[in-house]
Amino acid sequence: MDYAKLLKKAKEEMPEVVQEKERFEIPGVKGHVQGTKTMITNLTQIASHIHRPIEHLFKYLLKELATPGDVKSSGTAIFGRKLSSLELNSKIKQYADEFVFCPDCGKPDTEFVKEGGSTFLKCMVCGSKNHLKIKS
Repeated sequence: MDYAKLLKKAKEEMPEVVQEKERFEIPGVKGHVQGTKTMITNLTQIASHIHRPIEHLFKYLLKELATPGDVKSSGTAIFGRKLSSLELNSKIKQYADEFVFCPDCGKPDTEFVKEGGSTFLKCMVCGSKNHLKIKS
């Protein structure tokens, strides 16, 4: 058989979806509840994975979850009430939708850019720049 026939046969026999997997997956939270507090041990890694400062992510989570908290020098985040991993993962996904993914092309390849007194979300893929409502 020649190459063209082999290629055609391979395409016909290939399933429509070989594997559906996102290029960018946010890691799930790892931690435990201790008394009335929730300890998250991998928030630093999550912030690093989505290329955002841990301070910004943590401040967002505290505000959205309406709870006090602190980040220890070891990188462990402590929230002042019991929280489920489902609740935390949902809020981290919400954060990524608002501050990581480009609103125009949907890619995660963005960064914060400060110009004057404003902060923008600049996409490295499509080049769009969108104003963010955050205090610098």
